[in-house]
Amino acid sequence: MSRKMKNKIITEVAIERIASEGKCIGHHDGKVVFVGNVAPGDIVDVRITKGKSSFMEGEAVHFHQYSKDRVEPFCAHFGTCGGCKWQHINYDLQKTYKRQQVVDQFERIAKVPIPEVLPILGSANTRYYRNKLDFTFSNKKWLTIEQIRSGEEFERNALGFHIPKMFDKIIDIDHCYLQGGPSNDVRNSLREFSLQNRLSFYDIRNQAGLLRNLIIRTTSTGQTMVIVQFGEDDAENIQLVMEFMKSKFPEITSLLYVINTKGNETFHDLELVTFAGLPYIEEEMEGLKFRIGPKSFYQTNSDQAYELYKVARDFAELKGDEVVYDLYTGTGTIANFVAKQAKQVIGVEYVEAAIEDAKLNSEINGITNTQFYAGDMKDVLNEEFISQHAAPDVIITDPPRAGMHEDVVKMLLRLAAPTIVYVSCNPATQARDVALLAEKYQVERIQPVDMFPQTYHVENVVQLTLKP
Repeated sequence: MSRKMKNKIITEVAIERIASEGKCIGHHDGKVVFVGNVAPGDIVDVRITKGKSSFMEGEAVHFHQYSKDRVEPFCAHFGTCGGCKWQHINYDLQKTYKRQQVVDQFERIAKVPIPEVLPILGSANTRYYRNKLDFTFSNKKWLTIEQIRSGEEFERNALGFHIPKMFDKIIDIDHCYLQGGPSNDVRNSLREFSLQNRLSFYDIRNQAGLLRNLIIRTTSTGQTMVIVQFGEDDAENIQLVMEFMKSKFPEITSLLYVINTKGNETFHDLELVTFAGLPYIEEEMEGLKFRIGPKSFYQTNSDQAYELYKVARDFAELKGDEVVYDLYTGTGTIANFVAKQAKQVIGVEYVEAAIEDAKLNSEINGITNTQFYAGDMKDVLNEEFISQHAAPDVIITDPPRAGMHEDVVKMLLRLAAPTIVYVSCNPATQARDVALLAEKYQVERIQPVDMFPQTYHVENVVQLTLKP
């Protein structure tokens, strides 16, 4: 983009619709203009920040007219925190655009015949729906321009979320509407205690500081797991913090900590210490118990996870005598969920610890017709594996955002199971994979599911059957 265009103000841009990743689209002089934090129906002046010959990006600097679909954001941190970018858009419109996102991706990328996409399954709870949140301690609190210009002194330690595109700046969160239960009280109390006791908050640039990260997990059964991550091995102050947490919040059923002096916050390779309670919490679904450890993956919206799994089970159309392959099984949630309706379920997952959880979840639920294997999907799902197991009647696949490796898609074509149920958190990569599977498969049903209200993310389930 030419220097002349950068920072130029273009006036009265009519915002037409929502595009991918939550931004909205308008037009100016024949070019598409992508604008954030606006709604379809707004008319705005836009300051151009970047662009190319065919499009521009910018930010709204003045509103001439507000959309009728706007609602008042309920969070004081909206606009700075990047967690809930669609709070200003009414939920019915959010669902409309999420469903349309699925339609657009399949028409643009898959380019295969599809049935009418089913109405999206909305979330009954549009606030306090997450069962897991990660908060970061930092000595680099985000200050607004107004605060900086005031010349006043502000507390620079913070506990909250990363500012989008700024790895070292943290917005201090007062109240978060994403997670209910004791989440807000736990975070705010721990921050206040740490400030009162002059404990050091983490300095990510210098890789130093005691308090590094706080993870809170909750369940629909009322259990709570809290993990405190420390950046220094300071036994005295670690004991101080953990004793405070134990006495202040006796309702915490699983209180753990980990010492992490690495360059990143991941702790899957580190030992966690159970300070109080059990080293896990349990979620329930249709009478099944799912044990969730500190390193376990579980769908972040428990209520909608149930709706999602019911769709997957419905699309599998199990009669009781089928062999099911559950690919990217994680902790075996879907595998165990459908096991009663199948003859046998074989789950495969890259993370070995997750497979141990999957086996444990089968055991504690008395499920005996599951088998689980750990390893890279493209390496595990090979000719030898297939020769040692019964051929699948149904394949359920729930890959990460990147979708399936091409070798995995080739093996699915080689297996030619009568039905594939493809669960995805990224309709774009799902559509790409469906285009490859179209060599042998046709799309029967498409069901979007909203797991994350107030965001542009959408989950999608596709039923594929062998072509006649």
